[in-house]
Amino acid sequence: MKPKNTKDALLVLFEQNKGRYFSGEEIAETLSVSRAAVWKAVESLRSDGYAIEAVKSRGYCLSPDTDIVSAQGVGKYLRADLDLDFEVYEEVTSTNTLLKEKAAAGAREGTVIIANSQTGGKGRLGRSFYSPLNTGLYISILLRPSDMPAQEALKMTTMSAVAACRAIEAVLPETEKDRPQIKWVNDIYFHGRKVVGILTEAAMSMENGNLEYAVPGIGFNVYLPEGGFPEEIKDIAGAVLSEKIPDAKNRIAAEFLNQFFAIYRAADHGGYEAEYKKRSLVLGKQVDVIPTGGGKTRRGKVLDITDDCNLLVEFPDKTTEILSSGEVSVRPKDLLRK
Repeated sequence: MKPKNTKDALLVLFEQNKGRYFSGEEIAETLSVSRAAVWKAVESLRSDGYAIEAVKSRGYCLSPDTDIVSAQGVGKYLRADLDLDFEVYEEVTSTNTLLKEKAAAGAREGTVIIANSQTGGKGRLGRSFYSPLNTGLYISILLRPSDMPAQEALKMTTMSAVAACRAIEAVLPETEKDRPQIKWVNDIYFHGRKVVGILTEAAMSMENGNLEYAVPGIGFNVYLPEGGFPEEIKDIAGAVLSEKIPDAKNRIAAEFLNQFFAIYRAADHGGYEAEYKKRSLVLGKQVDVIPTGGGKTRRGKVLDITDDCNLLVEFPDKTTEILSSGEVSVRPKDLLRK
């Protein structure tokens, strides 16, 4: 991504060389700007929260402990063959809402919105998604798949789930033995708590019934918010990391995009369904089947996850049903809440 101004260009230089000192003169020559412009850009980055050290006779240095998501920070970890248009915001109402507006205006596939917080984050079934400042990471991707029936839009959610698990594992300490799991259809659990939520929204062509575009939105709880989670979700929600890790947000965002597009663009999507099943928190388990429109909760055993992302459930009377995510929610009977 080409820098828009001196500030952006300086952040690229710093992000690619965290911990290294540059003299003001060296920066000015590298960026072809004046020393005054360098000072102004440094002060602007500091006002954005970047810890930039200044040492006499050594120059300026971006602290290696910095963990602020930015286009420049994400970009340095992206695969070279990924051609994405992405924008990073401090705060938005909803990354999905903003990206759907861009989709309606003709934005191309591969447009990505990343935010540090959302004031109107959206969850499944019309719920809100808690998206506080500085502790989470919120990403939406615009996709324009060719010849994909609208009913297959849910696959964007399941692809995102696998990619999110891989991204989380990329930043976990080597000593971490637990692994993220997928609670059908759109939640990632880690240490028994929900750390990622996914919502895919789409538009359909009325002419052929295919997808016009799809926007999977992914919310990561990277760190625990100060003061904890709100009362209504405090027993369910958790965080990917228990302590700060340098560049964690940029690494998670980039690795998620790397892994998602590796799956999305592979022939037959790389057979990701097998990994989705392997990571499933519900497959082979007893679950409570909860009708989304209200009604009686039933207990059943999940026998399989079908190719179109539905659940095959066996009930105590040995009858089986195929259930879609639009009809029911499930709650694993033995889901741990640590």
